[in-house]
Amino acid sequence: MEKKPKILVFDLDYTLWPFWVDTHVDPPFKKGLQNKVVDAHGRTVHYYSHVPEVLKQLSEEGYELGVASRTTEIKGAKQLLDVLGWKKYFNYIEIFPGCKVAHFSNIQKSSNVDYKDMIFFDDESRNIVDVGKLGVHAVLVQDGVNRRVVEDALGSFGRQ
Repeated sequence: MEKKPKILVFDLDYTLWPFWVDTHVDPPFKKGLQNKVVDAHGRTVHYYSHVPEVLKQLSEEGYELGVASRTTEIKGAKQLLDVLGWKKYFNYIEIFPGCKVAHFSNIQKSSNVDYKDMIFFDDESRNIVDVGKLGVHAVLVQDGVNRRVVEDALGSFGRQ
């Protein structure tokens, strides 16, 4: 039996959606025509297409999920998770500026899960390096989270 992680943690910007929430879109966010999410200027807010399905599947499979984002647009990022309908999937939401080590410290304390039992997905090498030093299985994401990225990460985690 392959080893399974207890918590999977995702960055937001350029990991779950293809923009920086503090510079490329403008809160508040709301549902617009055809149930699309729009920003304050009525621009449609896009996300990586596989993300809703991936989050739903991981949640249904019993994984605990978390968010670790260093954005300065804390309120907007949380609102966007809510309007997109993704907030329900996350047991841990750590959104504030600063080193991701602080985000993971908070997740570890509130979950009582060892770092070695976590996977982290992020698009920035510096975050992968910082969090990897804690013992977290850190995965560099190139073009957003999709099913293959997650399956590959779960497979490599299980072979550790």
